Order: sequence, then structure tokens, then C-alpha cells
Amino acid sequence: MPTQPLRVGHGFDLHRLEPGLKLVVGGLHIPHDHGCAAHSDGDVVYHSVVDAVLGALAMDDIGMLFPDNDPKWKGADSRIFVDEAVRRMRAAGYRVGNLDVTVILQRPKLSPHKAAIKANLAGLLGCALDQVNLKGKTHEKVDAIGEGRAIACHVVVLLERV
Repeated sequence: MPTQPLRVGHGFDLHRLEPGLKLVVGGLHIPHDHGCAAHSDGDVVYHSVVDAVLGALAMDDIGMLFPDNDPKWKGADSRIFVDEAVRRMRAAGYRVGNLDVTVILQRPKLSPHKAAIKANLAGLLGCALDQVNLKGKTHEKVDAIGEGRAIACHVVVLLERV
């Protein structure tokens, strides 16, 4: 079990966007004509948070815990995955110091949804709103993200020993 006073983790996720699917970002359904092609609900924010927390703890990643070839996770709400990462974090004796999230999405704009996504994250992670930062970036119409065919997310988390 890790014992360092501070641990840093990074998470990354990317999903194709396809017509007619739901777009879920940070636990929030965002109305859009495209959504994530994924085994679960395709929430890039929650998936990245899980990998950041597990990475900070030097544990297996989201794909090892919740394999995409297991029918049990088909269409699953990604909150389940975050809840498990938080359970493991607490069992190891850590809490979130701060979380920094960058969502890369050409459209729709993330700004109208930032407050709700931050509140979702703080609630799931058991931390204050001022410990969660969320940024939305476009890809300046470059590559699959910039052409609206994909969404990506980077997360950095600092865990503190309780």
C-alpha cells in the first residue's frame, strides 16, 4: 500500500463521436447530434478521472478493472467506475488535494455546462468545488477532434495522505 504524503496521477481518454449517440461529459448528458462510441456511456471525463486516481495509486487502469469486452459493462454509467476508484483511493488512505481537467472538443461548447460538471466531480470525489478545475479547449479544426469526430480529455490529480 502506498505511503507517500503526496501522489500525482494523469488520466487520458478519447472517444469517436458518431451521429445519434448520447454525449455524456462529466456525468452530464449534453444535447448534441453526435455522441461517444463506447462500450459504457463513453464519459471521457469520468474515464480520465478514474485513470488519474488509479495511476496516482500505482494501480491497474480502468481497462483492467472494467474490460470493454465484458458484457457486464455494456452501456454502464461511468459513475460506477469513479465510485470504485474513490473507494480504492480511500482504502489506501488518500483524498483528493486537487483535480485539473481539460476536455478537448470542437463542439458543442463546454462553457454552459462547466458548473454542473465541476459539481458532479466534487460530489463523487468528496472534495470542495475549489479543488476541481475544468477547462474546455477546441482543437482549432485540426484532426479528428477538430473536425468534430472525436472528444478527448486529460486529467491530473494530486492525492494527499489522510
